Amino acid sequence: MGTFIQLVVDGLSTGSIYAALALAIVLVNQATGLINFAQGGMAVLSAYVAWAVYGWGVPLVVAILVAIVFSFLLGAVIERYLIRRFEGGDPDTAVVVTIGLLTLITGICAWIWTYNNRLFPSLFPLETVQIAGAVISVRSLGTFIVIVAMMGVLQALFIGTKLGLALRAVAINPHSSAFSGLPVGRLLMVGWGLAAVLGAVAGVLVAPQLTLTPGMMDSALVYALAACILGGLSSPVGVVVAAWLIGVLENLAAVYVPFIGHDLKIAVPFILIFVVLIIRPQGLFGRKAVVRV
Repeated sequence: MGTFIQLVVDGLSTGSIYAALALAIVLVNQATGLINFAQGGMAVLSAYVAWAVYGWGVPLVVAILVAIVFSFLLGAVIERYLIRRFEGGDPDTAVVVTIGLLTLITGICAWIWTYNNRLFPSLFPLETVQIAGAVISVRSLGTFIVIVAMMGVLQALFIGTKLGLALRAVAINPHSSAFSGLPVGRLLMVGWGLAAVLGAVAGVLVAPQLTLTPGMMDSALVYALAACILGGLSSPVGVVVAAWLIGVLENLAAVYVPFIGHDLKIAVPFILIFVVLIIRPQGLFGRKAVVRV
């Protein structure tokens, strides 16, 4: 029983990392209707900025705040001067642009900081506590709490604020939104900026648990996209729950399913996607799109 609880706890901790990046992907999708494959690279760049500022002798919290401000400006600039040139056209073109942007940002990080592993300081203490026979690190617990808070804030943003409703309106129909008086261009910049902020938070949460490298978020991005498909791109709560589900089930499958093991546990989210999309194509928490003619 102790082993089972430990696997569940570790899965929730790992799933929280996937959830942080998935929330950023959802925010961009809700604001612009696009899926930003460069989100992982932007998160890594923000983590490097925080690491560099911290290396100048600045307190870690202040360094993270500087990285968050940098991330917001980076997201807004990317939307204004790059993505906007492809918005309103073929969505596949914009997706290819974000993939190219991911490659570019990864290359820039490698050029400036090389591919050497960097140790990123933890925002939370490195102590552990025991709960129901499971050993839980304070860092994992802190990450879990931060992700729950981000999920709640993002859900409240889209449902209960004028900004969130305006972002959703612009994503659904930018032309009608413009006729209604909404500043479409500024809203798109804000949406990308806020998503970059979520990515920065993901980066500074992941970096201490791994090592800071240009490709640090590559595998997390795959799991985050899987969580978005499973949970539904229209639901912040859904993608977080899906990310936790992926983290827990892949841990359990690696130990309790003999033919999977640790080598094939990456197949677990794709099996889940296959099953869920057959039953609910819109995802576990997604909404069906209704088109009226």
